[in-house]
Amino acid sequence: MRPLSYTQIALYQTCPLQYRLQYIDGLKPKDKWYFSFGKTLHICAEYFFKVKVPFPPSLEDLLDYYEKKWLAEGYSSAEEEAKYRVYGRDILTRFWQIHHADFRMPLAVEKLFYIDIEGVKLRGFIDRVDKLSSGGIAIVDYKSSRELFTQDNLEKNLQLTLYQLAVEQMWSLPVDRLTLYHLRSNTPCSCGPRSKIQLDNARRLVVGVAEGIAQQQFPALENQYCPCDFAEHCPYFRQQYEEVKPELQHALSELNVADTVERYVSLQAQIKELKLELEEIKQTVIDFCQVRELNRVFSRKHAITYKLVEKIGFNPDEVRMLLEPEGLWDRVLSLDSSKLKQLAADETVAEEFRQKLTALKQVISTSPRLWVRRLTEEE
Repeated sequence: MRPLSYTQIALYQTCPLQYRLQYIDGLKPKDKWYFSFGKTLHICAEYFFKVKVPFPPSLEDLLDYYEKKWLAEGYSSAEEEAKYRVYGRDILTRFWQIHHADFRMPLAVEKLFYIDIEGVKLRGFIDRVDKLSSGGIAIVDYKSSRELFTQDNLEKNLQLTLYQLAVEQMWSLPVDRLTLYHLRSNTPCSCGPRSKIQLDNARRLVVGVAEGIAQQQFPALENQYCPCDFAEHCPYFRQQYEEVKPELQHALSELNVADTVERYVSLQAQIKELKLELEEIKQTVIDFCQVRELNRVFSRKHAITYKLVEKIGFNPDEVRMLLEPEGLWDRVLSLDSSKLKQLAADETVAEEFRQKLTALKQVISTSPRLWVRRLTEEE
């Protein structure tokens, strides 16, 4: 398996299907101005700090370098590009003023790391690593996002957590500070290092993502960024992009997707007297989605989302065999899932036992479900 990076891990967490399309199938996302803008600023920040003697480049040199390295891809117009080009010069001018005054050579700039986490290779580049007067390490990652970072952003940022793992494994030096540097406002947002529990959780996450990729688990997950650049390949959006193939013409005429969606919505309002018809229509949609491997079908005004929902529970016999020898069966009296969840979370119960109880969870049934959503004019 190829080495993983933070970007790949984050994308797999967001949508495994998008990860597969981009990193396995090799589809290229569209150029976006904010990626070009951010990358240009990153390159210039690297140029400023990556010097061989303890003197940074002059402001004139930095801005000349900026013009030479400017990335123009993704802007919607020449006017938009020109606006951000001026904005970038302002950001870098302030960056130079702040860091030129008390310049200190970093320990590393754009530091490549390649580490092993329980057999999974993790690879990446750290924007900047500083040596503090305390003897510890400060990790700095540049960000060109619009909003400033909150304390919650800092404490939950997976990228910083992985960078701390990498630095501690490479150099065996303590990490004392983690920083997201907000380039647009030239504001460093810092917090203390990750705890052992946070680092262990990150390790498990990396291993879990690697296992999902190895097992070819690539479901489509809806998220705040949907639809992505690959919507025509996504079961939630693909039907909007499909052309009717001759071999499917008969099936489509029987189903008539748009009319069926509207009919389904109408039947909901008359559910008591039209329940039987509604269930028949519902099954038609489910059959269509299953045959075509779709998660959503559309009409002009509405969309129907299809999912196979799993019900998680416990096998009564297995649970009783586990609880009775420990004298814990009376805690649940009968197979009550809510009480079992409380028991599994009870820290007064041995951790090993709670893990065994959690491992008994299993899928006890599956059922198809449909959700209706009205499309806005923009959609």
